Amino acid sequence: MTPLRTAVIGVGYLGAFHAQKYASLPGVELVGVADSNPARAAEVAAACGCRAFDDHRVLLGQVDAVSVVVPTSHHFEIAREFLANNVHVLVEKPITTTIEQADALIGLAEAQRLVLQVGHLERFNPVLLAAVAKVDRPLFVESVRVAPFCPRGTDVNVVLDLMIHDIELIQYLVKAPVVSIDAIGAPVFTVEEDIANARIGFGNGCVANVTASRISLKSERKMRVFQRDAYLVLDFQNRKLLAANRLQADQQQVTVPQLQLVEQDLGQSDPLLAEISSFVEAIVTGREPLVNGYAGRMALETALKINAALSRGMA
Repeated sequence: MTPLRTAVIGVGYLGAFHAQKYASLPGVELVGVADSNPARAAEVAAACGCRAFDDHRVLLGQVDAVSVVVPTSHHFEIAREFLANNVHVLVEKPITTTIEQADALIGLAEAQRLVLQVGHLERFNPVLLAAVAKVDRPLFVESVRVAPFCPRGTDVNVVLDLMIHDIELIQYLVKAPVVSIDAIGAPVFTVEEDIANARIGFGNGCVANVTASRISLKSERKMRVFQRDAYLVLDFQNRKLLAANRLQADQQQVTVPQLQLVEQDLGQSDPLLAEISSFVEAIVTGREPLVNGYAGRMALETALKINAALSRGMA
């Protein structure tokens, strides 16, 4: 069987891991990596046993699928080039910088019958995968995603850098349209918002309170989902899931609820390997990817609405 020929465009911190995963998969050939920094491309290529390029366009015609792991402002142009040349694309989040660009990529992928997957990595976190079966019509969701300052990702504000992870997860779990957004944020270390909070109202009555910061002293990635007679605590960082379910009492009068607590330690896993394996599987089988262009577009649309609310608040 002919191996699937792949490449990674942009091999900074995250892109180098993409290259490692492709190189490790059976039935996949990592043809090369491309980066505007030739020394970096050569370093990653040497480690992964492939060729290095300083111009991604050289790879057109040589590969069947690529990961696009460049700054967000370049997602659209590079992803469009590869899709137009009949190459499947996994583009890192956020899918693009505008809805119009996202729509163009989705339309091009559909016209070419190609896989367009968006790199919302937390969808492959074992905590989320274990929680999905337990989520039933959420009433309220609270998420906190904070991290120490790091120059990576600062080409966009904290909403598009970090909060968009939780936006996509919450929309996936709630499964209802967004009807209202209130937001507040502040630029602290950069010219963009480094900390932000958004209150998102959904058409089914659910409300989400979402906080993201890239100027914290510690890292934390937690989500709490409250629903009738139960709540879940998803600890994405420590890979733990706590389910608190109310035990049903015989009597009807109001009493202190008795809870059954079940904590799962999901252990070690490799969400990035799972994400890239899922991308490859979608290409090989023709199935829709788990996180398709529409999911990426929906998360981007909400993130941009949050940014608009932030702008109104600072006016």
